[in-house]
Amino acid sequence: MQEYWELYMKNLEGHPATVQFNAGISMEMEELKYTYPTVAFVKAILKEPMDSGLLRESEEPEILFMEDKLEASLIKFRIGKYVGRVITDSSVTFIYYLQFTYNWQDFLDFALDEFKNYEITSGFQEDGDWNYYQNLLYPTVGEWQIIQNHKACDVLKEKGDNLHQKRAIEHKVFFKEDAQKEAFIVSIEEEGFSVQETITNDEGVGGIKFYRVDKPFYYDIDGLTQMIIAKAEEFGGAYDGWETSLVKL
Repeated sequence: MQEYWELYMKNLEGHPATVQFNAGISMEMEELKYTYPTVAFVKAILKEPMDSGLLRESEEPEILFMEDKLEASLIKFRIGKYVGRVITDSSVTFIYYLQFTYNWQDFLDFALDEFKNYEITSGFQEDGDWNYYQNLLYPTVGEWQIIQNHKACDVLKEKGDNLHQKRAIEHKVFFKEDAQKEAFIVSIEEEGFSVQETITNDEGVGGIKFYRVDKPFYYDIDGLTQMIIAKAEEFGGAYDGWETSLVKL
């Protein structure tokens, strides 16, 4: 199983949430479904959460230690795979997929013996389709784009970029049909974007490259790309990211 973890934020039932999940496991999910058909959770109530319900920095070492002990126990009893963690509404939930459940209590006793000062609940249920992984942990198209946005912003920042400085930001969207593309062009031009050229990807699907002068700062680029994704989907298109030039301080 590949280990490739991502961290992002989303809204869950009206509360901000941080989600960390193993993205690499998605490449093997169809095979793993049959071997690990049961989803399980361990949920701990945070002792000193932030007002937002998220994890406070002072409590983070203890929660990470709990996570490590749970993973060590998972390996010791060889019952399943750790797939992700959700922190929201003043609690942290660790999520697993299990091969079998007969020694679930042994797993808990070994892992949580040092955390009796936490209010902890746990349980498991059948989930042969891995719905919890796909619908709770795995990002939507928009959430994936936010992950990529922040990676790109981090790279620019490391190179000394002034992310608050406006500059031309180029975007790409691909369409299966020309009529969809033409309708999208009209709509995007109404938003102040200028089309640079028509393009074709490696699969032979046609699209357009277009730009507008905007700020690439984290929250600004998030809002911008979410708007373009929504508009692209409205016209049957698929957003393919952005790029811009480096503007130093």
